[in-house]
Amino acid sequence: MSAKKTALPAVAMTAVSMVLTLAVIMMWLGTAMPWPVALVVGLGIDGGWLATLAYERRLAAQGDHSTPVTAVGWSFGLVATGVLVAHALTGEENTGAWLAVAWLPVAAKALWLVHGLWERTALTTEALDAIQGIQQEARDEAAVARARLRAEAATEETRLTAVTQAGARVAKVQAQTAERLSEAWSTLAEAREGAETGRALTSVTTPVTPGVTPRWELPLWGPTEPVSPLALEAASALSDDALDALVDRIRHSESPALSYREMAARFRAAGHSASEVRLRSAWKRVA
Repeated sequence: MSAKKTALPAVAMTAVSMVLTLAVIMMWLGTAMPWPVALVVGLGIDGGWLATLAYERRLAAQGDHSTPVTAVGWSFGLVATGVLVAHALTGEENTGAWLAVAWLPVAAKALWLVHGLWERTALTTEALDAIQGIQQEARDEAAVARARLRAEAATEETRLTAVTQAGARVAKVQAQTAERLSEAWSTLAEAREGAETGRALTSVTTPVTPGVTPRWELPLWGPTEPVSPLALEAASALSDDALDALVDRIRHSESPALSYREMAARFRAAGHSASEVRLRSAWKRVA
Protein backbone atom coordinates (compact mmCIF):
# COMPACT_ATOMS: atom_id res chain seq x y z
CA MET A 1 0.00 0.00 0.00
CA SER A 2 1.42 3.42 -1.02
CA ALA A 3 2.00 6.29 1.38
CA LYS A 4 -0.77 8.36 -0.28
CA LYS A 5 -3.37 5.71 0.34
CA THR A 6 -2.38 5.29 3.98
CA ALA A 7 -2.61 9.06 4.49
CA LEU A 8 -6.22 9.26 3.26
CA PRO A 9 -7.84 8.64 6.71
CA ALA A 10 -5.71 11.34 8.31
CA VAL A 11 -6.43 13.79 5.45
CA ALA A 12 -10.17 13.13 5.69
CA MET A 13 -10.21 13.53 9.47
CA THR A 14 -8.20 16.77 9.21
CA ALA A 15 -10.57 18.22 6.61
CA VAL A 16 -13.63 17.38 8.69
CA SER A 17 -12.02 18.88 11.80
CA MET A 18 -11.13 22.13 10.00
CA VAL A 19 -14.58 22.54 8.51
CA LEU A 20 -16.19 21.79 11.86
CA THR A 21 -13.90 24.24 13.68
CA LEU A 22 -14.60 27.01 11.16
CA ALA A 23 -18.35 26.39 11.32
CA VAL A 24 -18.41 26.44 15.13
CA ILE A 25 -16.40 29.68 15.28
CA MET A 26 -18.73 31.30 12.75
CA MET A 27 -21.84 30.24 14.71
CA TRP A 28 -20.41 30.96 18.15
CA LEU A 29 -18.49 34.19 17.54
CA GLY A 30 -20.73 35.43 14.74
CA THR A 31 -23.32 36.56 17.25
CA ALA A 32 -20.81 38.57 19.29
CA MET A 33 -18.76 40.17 16.48
CA PRO A 34 -19.01 40.76 12.74
CA TRP A 35 -18.90 37.56 10.74
CA PRO A 36 -15.79 38.58 8.72
CA VAL A 37 -13.86 38.80 11.98
CA ALA A 38 -15.13 35.38 13.06
CA LEU A 39 -14.17 34.01 9.64
CA VAL A 40 -10.64 35.39 10.00
CA VAL A 41 -10.34 33.79 13.44
CA GLY A 42 -11.50 30.42 12.14
CA LEU A 43 -9.26 30.59 9.09
CA GLY A 44 -6.36 31.61 11.34
CA ILE A 45 -6.74 28.52 13.49
CA ASP A 46 -7.14 26.23 10.49
CA GLY A 47 -4.33 27.95 8.59
CA GLY A 48 -1.90 27.66 11.47
CA TRP A 49 -2.84 24.00 11.80
CA LEU A 50 -2.29 23.39 8.09
CA ALA A 51 1.02 25.26 8.09
CA THR A 52 2.47 23.29 10.99
CA LEU A 53 1.15 20.03 9.50
CA ALA A 54 2.76 20.80 6.12
CA TYR A 55 6.06 21.60 7.79
CA GLU A 56 5.92 18.38 9.83
CA ARG A 57 5.26 16.34 6.66
CA ARG A 58 8.19 18.04 4.91
CA LEU A 59 10.54 17.20 7.78
CA ALA A 60 9.23 13.61 7.86
CA ALA A 61 9.90 13.24 4.12
CA GLN A 62 13.51 14.31 4.76
CA GLY A 63 13.86 11.86 7.65
CA ASP A 64 14.00 14.68 10.19
CA HIS A 65 11.91 15.76 13.16
CA SER A 66 11.36 19.02 15.04
CA THR A 67 9.93 18.97 18.54
CA PRO A 68 8.89 22.68 18.56
CA VAL A 69 6.96 22.26 15.30
CA THR A 70 5.23 19.18 16.68
CA ALA A 71 4.35 21.04 19.88
CA VAL A 72 2.88 23.98 17.88
CA GLY A 73 0.83 21.57 15.77
CA TRP A 74 -0.59 19.88 18.85
CA SER A 75 -1.31 23.31 20.31
CA PHE A 76 -3.46 24.24 17.28
CA GLY A 77 -5.25 20.88 17.59
CA LEU A 78 -5.93 21.45 21.29
CA VAL A 79 -7.17 25.00 20.58
CA ALA A 80 -9.59 23.68 17.99
CA THR A 81 -10.77 21.02 20.43
CA GLY A 82 -11.13 23.63 23.17
CA VAL A 83 -13.27 25.81 20.88
CA LEU A 84 -15.58 22.87 20.15
CA VAL A 85 -15.84 21.93 23.83
CA ALA A 86 -16.51 25.54 24.88
CA HIS A 87 -19.21 25.91 22.23
CA ALA A 88 -20.82 22.64 23.38
CA LEU A 89 -20.81 23.71 27.03
CA THR A 90 -22.08 27.28 26.44
CA GLY A 91 -24.67 26.33 23.88
CA GLU A 92 -28.29 26.09 24.88
CA GLU A 93 -29.21 22.94 22.93
CA ASN A 94 -27.55 19.69 21.80
CA THR A 95 -24.65 19.84 24.26
CA GLY A 96 -24.07 16.09 24.09
CA ALA A 97 -24.00 16.06 20.29
CA TRP A 98 -21.40 18.85 20.11
CA LEU A 99 -19.28 17.15 22.76
CA ALA A 100 -19.44 13.94 20.74
CA VAL A 101 -17.63 15.62 17.81
CA ALA A 102 -15.27 17.77 19.88
CA TRP A 103 -12.56 15.07 19.77
CA LEU A 104 -12.14 15.22 15.99
CA PRO A 105 -9.16 17.67 15.92
CA VAL A 106 -7.19 15.59 18.44
CA ALA A 107 -8.13 12.42 16.54
CA ALA A 108 -6.82 13.98 13.32
CA LYS A 109 -3.46 14.74 14.97
CA ALA A 110 -3.31 11.18 16.34
CA LEU A 111 -3.94 9.77 12.86
CA TRP A 112 -1.06 11.82 11.47
CA LEU A 113 1.13 10.48 14.29
CA VAL A 114 0.16 6.91 13.41
CA HIS A 115 0.80 7.60 9.72
CA GLY A 116 4.29 8.89 10.56
CA LEU A 117 5.06 5.72 12.53
CA TRP A 118 3.86 3.64 9.58
CA GLU A 119 6.12 5.53 7.21
CA ARG A 120 9.17 4.99 9.42
CA THR A 121 8.51 1.22 9.49
CA ALA A 122 7.28 0.75 5.90
CA LEU A 123 9.15 -1.73 3.69
CA THR A 124 9.38 -2.15 -0.04
CA THR A 125 7.72 -4.97 -1.93
CA GLU A 126 11.06 -6.69 -2.47
CA ALA A 127 11.84 -6.62 1.25
CA LEU A 128 8.39 -7.97 2.13
CA ASP A 129 8.81 -10.79 -0.41
CA ALA A 130 12.22 -11.62 1.06
CA ILE A 131 10.78 -11.70 4.59
CA GLN A 132 7.94 -13.94 3.48
CA GLY A 133 10.43 -16.27 1.79
CA ILE A 134 12.54 -16.47 4.96
CA GLN A 135 9.46 -17.17 7.08
CA GLN A 136 8.26 -19.84 4.67
CA GLU A 137 11.70 -21.47 4.66
CA ALA A 138 11.72 -21.49 8.46
CA ARG A 139 8.25 -23.06 8.52
CA ASP A 140 9.36 -25.70 6.01
CA GLU A 141 12.44 -26.57 8.06
CA ALA A 142 10.36 -26.78 11.23
CA ALA A 143 7.83 -29.07 9.51
CA VAL A 144 10.61 -31.33 8.20
CA ALA A 145 12.21 -31.45 11.67
CA ARG A 146 8.88 -32.36 13.26
CA ALA A 147 8.30 -35.09 10.67
CA ARG A 148 11.81 -36.47 11.25
CA LEU A 149 11.29 -36.53 15.01
CA ARG A 150 7.93 -38.26 14.65
CA ALA A 151 9.46 -40.86 12.31
CA GLU A 152 12.38 -41.48 14.68
CA ALA A 153 9.97 -41.79 17.60
CA ALA A 154 7.85 -44.30 15.68
CA THR A 155 10.96 -46.30 14.71
CA GLU A 156 12.22 -46.32 18.29
CA GLU A 157 8.80 -47.40 19.52
CA THR A 158 8.77 -50.27 17.02
CA ARG A 159 12.28 -51.32 18.05
CA LEU A 160 11.41 -51.24 21.74
CA THR A 161 8.26 -53.25 21.08
CA ALA A 162 10.26 -55.88 19.19
CA VAL A 163 12.92 -56.04 21.91
CA THR A 164 10.25 -56.31 24.60
CA GLN A 165 8.49 -59.12 22.77
CA ALA A 166 11.78 -60.96 22.21
CA GLY A 167 12.67 -60.54 25.87
CA ALA A 168 9.27 -61.86 26.87
CA ARG A 169 9.78 -64.92 24.68
CA VAL A 170 13.23 -65.53 26.16
CA ALA A 171 11.86 -65.16 29.68
CA LYS A 172 9.06 -67.60 28.86
CA VAL A 173 11.53 -70.17 27.50
CA GLN A 174 13.75 -69.73 30.55
CA ALA A 175 10.77 -70.20 32.85
CA GLN A 176 9.75 -73.36 31.02
CA THR A 177 13.31 -74.69 31.16
CA ALA A 178 13.58 -73.92 34.85
CA GLU A 179 10.30 -75.68 35.45
CA ARG A 180 11.48 -78.79 33.59
CA LEU A 181 14.79 -78.77 35.46
CA SER A 182 12.92 -78.46 38.72
CA GLU A 183 10.74 -81.43 37.83
CA ALA A 184 13.79 -83.46 36.84
CA TRP A 185 15.55 -82.49 40.06
CA SER A 186 12.50 -83.50 42.08
CA THR A 187 12.44 -86.84 40.29
CA LEU A 188 16.14 -87.39 41.00
CA ALA A 189 15.69 -86.43 44.65
CA GLU A 190 12.76 -88.78 45.04
CA ALA A 191 14.71 -91.61 43.41
CA ARG A 192 17.74 -90.95 45.62
CA GLU A 193 15.71 -90.80 48.81
CA GLY A 194 13.57 -93.81 47.92
CA ALA A 195 13.69 -96.89 50.12
CA GLU A 196 14.49 -99.19 47.21
CA THR A 197 17.34 -97.09 45.81
CA GLY A 198 20.08 -98.59 47.97
CA ARG A 199 18.86 -102.14 47.38
CA ALA A 200 18.75 -101.61 43.61
CA LEU A 201 22.23 -100.07 43.52
CA THR A 202 23.61 -102.89 45.70
CA SER A 203 22.12 -105.55 43.45
CA VAL A 204 23.66 -103.89 40.41
CA THR A 205 27.11 -102.96 41.71
CA THR A 206 27.82 -105.90 44.02
CA PRO A 207 28.59 -108.37 41.20
CA VAL A 208 30.84 -105.82 39.54
CA THR A 209 32.68 -104.31 42.52
CA PRO A 210 32.45 -106.67 45.49
CA GLY A 211 33.02 -105.05 48.86
CA VAL A 212 32.33 -101.50 47.62
CA THR A 213 29.38 -99.63 49.09
CA PRO A 214 27.44 -97.99 46.28
CA ARG A 215 27.06 -94.17 46.44
CA TRP A 216 24.89 -92.01 44.34
CA GLU A 217 25.32 -88.25 44.58
CA LEU A 218 22.99 -85.82 42.79
CA PRO A 219 24.57 -83.61 40.11
CA LEU A 220 25.32 -80.06 41.10
CA TRP A 221 22.72 -77.55 40.05
CA GLY A 222 23.33 -73.97 40.96
CA PRO A 223 25.57 -70.97 40.35
CA THR A 224 29.13 -71.73 39.38
CA GLU A 225 32.23 -69.63 39.79
CA PRO A 226 34.29 -69.29 36.61
CA VAL A 227 37.97 -70.05 36.85
CA SER A 228 40.11 -67.08 36.01
CA PRO A 229 42.69 -67.33 33.22
CA LEU A 230 45.49 -66.86 35.77
CA ALA A 231 44.30 -69.90 37.72
CA LEU A 232 44.21 -71.95 34.54
CA GLU A 233 47.71 -70.86 33.64
CA ALA A 234 48.94 -71.71 37.14
CA ALA A 235 47.30 -75.13 36.93
CA SER A 236 48.91 -75.85 33.59
CA ALA A 237 52.34 -74.55 34.61
CA LEU A 238 53.51 -77.80 36.24
CA SER A 239 57.20 -78.51 35.99
CA ASP A 240 58.41 -81.85 34.64
CA ASP A 241 59.44 -83.10 38.09
CA ALA A 242 56.10 -82.09 39.63
CA LEU A 243 54.26 -83.68 36.72
CA ASP A 244 56.27 -86.90 37.06
CA ALA A 245 55.56 -87.04 40.80
CA LEU A 246 51.86 -86.42 40.28
CA VAL A 247 51.59 -89.06 37.54
CA ASP A 248 53.45 -91.60 39.67
CA ARG A 249 51.23 -90.93 42.70
CA ILE A 250 48.05 -91.32 40.67
CA ARG A 251 49.40 -94.45 38.92
CA HIS A 252 50.16 -96.18 42.22
CA SER A 253 46.99 -94.97 43.98
CA GLU A 254 45.58 -98.47 43.50
CA SER A 255 47.02 -101.94 43.30
CA PRO A 256 47.69 -103.18 40.70
CA ALA A 257 48.99 -99.97 39.10
CA LEU A 258 46.61 -98.07 36.86
CA SER A 259 46.88 -98.07 33.11
CA TYR A 260 47.71 -94.91 31.19
CA ARG A 261 44.08 -94.33 30.20
CA GLU A 262 42.83 -94.68 33.80
CA MET A 263 45.65 -92.49 35.10
CA ALA A 264 44.95 -89.78 32.49
CA ALA A 265 41.24 -89.81 33.33
CA ARG A 266 41.90 -89.40 37.06
CA PHE A 267 44.57 -86.79 36.35
CA ARG A 268 42.12 -84.60 34.47
CA ALA A 269 39.23 -85.37 36.82
CA ALA A 270 41.34 -84.02 39.68
CA GLY A 271 41.51 -80.65 37.89
CA HIS A 272 45.08 -80.88 36.65
CA SER A 273 46.01 -79.63 33.21
CA ALA A 274 48.77 -80.80 30.89
CA SER A 275 49.10 -81.48 27.22
CA GLU A 276 48.77 -85.01 25.94
CA VAL A 277 52.40 -85.00 24.80
CA ARG A 278 53.75 -83.97 28.23
CA LEU A 279 51.44 -86.40 30.02
CA ARG A 280 52.61 -89.34 27.88
CA SER A 281 56.23 -88.30 28.34
CA ALA A 282 55.78 -88.24 32.13
CA TRP A 283 54.08 -91.65 31.98
CA LYS A 284 57.01 -93.12 30.04
CA ARG A 285 59.51 -91.67 32.52
CA VAL A 286 57.80 -93.07 35.63
CA ALA A 287 56.68 -96.38 34.08
